[in-house]
Amino acid sequence: MGMSDEEIQAAMIEKATKSPKAQLYIKDFYKCDPDTKPRMIKNLANDLVKKGELMFWSSGSTTMYARPDRIKNEEGDSGVN
Repeated sequence: MGMSDEEIQAAMIEKATKSPKAQLYIKDFYKCDPDTKPRMIKNLANDLVKKGELMFWSSGSTTMYARPDRIKNEEGDSGVN
């Protein structure tokens, strides 16, 4: 059986924290558990946004996910909301 929702979310947070890129596409999280369907990964990522563990970041044409503390560090002290 695959990982639990909590295990997948923990892996997603770890990936967002340790990734060389501050912003990640949703597809970057698919590798956290290849057995989980993409729609479920997206739902879990959105739950992490609601909890404040991740945030949406937009390049203008694409919506990505990022750790709030990494965006603030990259953008300066004001951050992106």
